Amino acid sequence: MKLMKMKNTVVLMIVVVAVATIVAVFSAVSCSEHTDKEHVRDMVLAENPGLKGILELYQEDSLKYEAALFLIDNMGYYQGADSGELNSMYKAYEIFSTGRYTYRQALDSAAKLCGKPKNVKDIVWKADVDMDPGFLVSNIEWAFKVWREQPWGKNVSFEQFCEYILPYRIGNEELIPWREKLYYQFMPIIEKYKNDPQIENPTFAAHIVLDSLLRAPFYFTGEMATSVRIGPRIADWRGGSCLDLCDMLVYIYRALGIPCGIEELPMRGNNNAPHFWNFLVDQHGQTWYFSMFYWWHRLLKAEVYADVYGKVFRQRFSLNRDMMDSLRMPLDSVHPVFRYPFFEDVTRLYATDKAFTLSVGKQHLARDIRAGEVVYICMSDRYAWKPVGWTRYDGSNAVFKDCHGGTIYCLAVYDAANDKLAPVSSPFSVGQENGKMEFYDVQEETEDVVLLSKFGMLGEFFLGRMVNGVFEGSNSPSFKQKDTLFLIRATPDRLCTVVKTDSSKAYRYVRYYGPAGGYGNISEAGFYSSVNDTMPLAGKILGPEDGATGDHSYFNVFDGHTDTSYDYPFADGGWAGLDLGERKHIGKIVYTPRNRDNFVRKGDLYELLVCREGTWVPFARQIATADSLLFQGVPKHALLLLRDLSRGEAERLFEYKDGKQVYW
Repeated sequence: MKLMKMKNTVVLMIVVVAVATIVAVFSAVSCSEHTDKEHVRDMVLAENPGLKGILELYQEDSLKYEAALFLIDNMGYYQGADSGELNSMYKAYEIFSTGRYTYRQALDSAAKLCGKPKNVKDIVWKADVDMDPGFLVSNIEWAFKVWREQPWGKNVSFEQFCEYILPYRIGNEELIPWREKLYYQFMPIIEKYKNDPQIENPTFAAHIVLDSLLRAPFYFTGEMATSVRIGPRIADWRGGSCLDLCDMLVYIYRALGIPCGIEELPMRGNNNAPHFWNFLVDQHGQTWYFSMFYWWHRLLKAEVYADVYGKVFRQRFSLNRDMMDSLRMPLDSVHPVFRYPFFEDVTRLYATDKAFTLSVGKQHLARDIRAGEVVYICMSDRYAWKPVGWTRYDGSNAVFKDCHGGTIYCLAVYDAANDKLAPVSSPFSVGQENGKMEFYDVQEETEDVVLLSKFGMLGEFFLGRMVNGVFEGSNSPSFKQKDTLFLIRATPDRLCTVVKTDSSKAYRYVRYYGPAGGYGNISEAGFYSSVNDTMPLAGKILGPEDGATGDHSYFNVFDGHTDTSYDYPFADGGWAGLDLGERKHIGKIVYTPRNRDNFVRKGDLYELLVCREGTWVPFARQIATADSLLFQGVPKHALLLLRDLSRGEAERLFEYKDGKQVYW
C-alpha cells in the first residue's frame, strides 16, 4: 500500500506569512537551531497570541499547563486539509463502507455525485497555528477527563498520555472535533467491565474494545492510497487501507483514554509498499501490537510479530528533536524523510536479538566518501531506493544499528542540489537469522536466465488453492463414475502449466475439480486430444449451479483469458468442465491458476534491468512469445528486475539462483 506523508515535507510553521522572513534564515541554519523548543514556541505564540490565554488558563494546573506546552511546541509543524475540498473523497469512503461496491466503483460513484477528487497540489491547507484556541482547550479538557476517569488511567504515564492520548490530530486530516462524539459512541463497550479487576490494565481495555469492533463488518482494500488522512469520520465508515483502519482505532482508543499509536514499516522488506499497525505500551513497558487488519488475533507482544521489517518506525505527534539535533547540519542538506522526523526507530522492540548492527567497510563503497558525511541505508522500492536509516561515515566504515534481516539494502548519499539519492554501494542482503551480509557485485561471467514472472509469490495465495485439485474424465454427466487424469501435487509456478495424461480411455465429459478449501479457483483449463495439438477441445461448459453467475463464474475457465478466473461461492465443491459432445481421448492438459497477473504474458513487452553499484541499468527488451522469457548473457550474481512495459506496476527485485528466480 503507498502513502505520501505530507507532514514530513510541507507542513512547517516557517511558511506562515507572519514569519515568512525567517524562511531564508532557517534554510541555512542547523537542525538544532530550528528545533529549539523555546524558539519555536515563541514563533507560534507570536503568530497566534490567543494561545497565550491557554497557558494563563492552566497556570494553576501544572499537568494541563505542560500538556498545553507539549501541543504548542509541536503544532507549528502541522497543517491539515481545509474544508470544502474533500467531499468527493469522503463520499467514496462512505459508499465503500456499505460493502456493496469495490473501491473503484465507489470512486466512480463519488465523482458523479461530488465531482472529481482534488489533486493534492490543489487542496487548500490550513496551518495549525491558526486554530481557534477554544478548539485546543476542548481537546485538552476531554483528554484529561478520560485519562483521569478511566480505571486504567493510573497505569498510563504522563509521557504516554501526551504522546498517545492528548494529540488533537493524527496526520494532515481536516481538523474537526471528535473526542466527545466518539466517547459517547464507544463508551458503552467499556461500561459493563467497570467492575472487572482487570480493567485497570490498559491492555485489557484495549482487548475488549477491539473484540467488540471486530464483531461488526469492516472493509479492507489495498487500493486506497490517498495523501490526505481521512480523519475521525473513519470510525463510522470502518473501511479503507491498513492505515485507514489503524487511524480508526487511534481515534476510538484515544477518545476512550486508551493510549494508542501507529507503527510503520517505511518499506516492507519483501514488497514495494509500507505497512502499518497499532500498538500500545502497558504499565510494565511491554509493547503490544494489534489492528483491525489482524482480525485473527487481538493483542500480541511485539517480539512475536512476524514480517520482514527492515526497519520499524513508531509514529508520534512530537518532533523527534534528538534525532534532528544529532544530524547537526543544514536542513536542506538532510533527506526529506529525516528532515522533520515525527517518528522513532523501534526495530529492536520487534526484532530483539535479530536486530543487527551492519558495518559496511570502505572496500564495499563505489566512491570515496569523506569522514563525517551522512550516509543513508535504503530499501528497495521497485527501481528506486528509499532511506530507512542514517549514520555518519567514520572514514573506514558506515555502521547502522538495529537492522532486521531477510531483505536487500543499499547505501546512498543525498544530493541536495538535485533532490535525489545517489547510491554509493552495491546492494547487499542480510541474513534474517544471522545478520550475514552478501554483496551483489556484478561479475564479468554471464549466464542465460529463464524468467516466469515479474513479482514474487507474495500475495499470490490463490496459487496454493490448486494443490490437490484434480482433472477428471467421465462418460457420465454427473461424474458418478470418473477417472483421474491428473492430480496437482505442487503449487503452480508459471502462467501455463502443461501436463501429459496417461489415460488410454476416451471421455465425453472432462472437468477440473478444486480441492477442499480451494473455492474452485482456476483461471484457465485446456483439454487436448494429443500432446502435439495446439487448439484445445471445445464443448458445452458445465459447472455447479451456484458457480454460474457473477464476475467469477465457471465460464471464465474456458474464455481464453488468463486474467479472468473462477471463484466458487463456497470453499468446497467448486468445479468447471466441458461436455465434448462425444468421447475423445485426452493426451494433454494446460492449466492456469487464479493469479494477480504478475506472470509473464504472451504478447507483452518486457525489459530486464541489472543493478550495478545501486543503479538500475537496462539490459535488454523483448516481447514474450510464451509464458516465459529467455535472456542470454546476463551477468552472474547480480540483482535483477523485470518490468512489464505493457501493463502493471507490481515488479520486485530478484536474483537468479540455481536456475530459478529468487525474490527479495
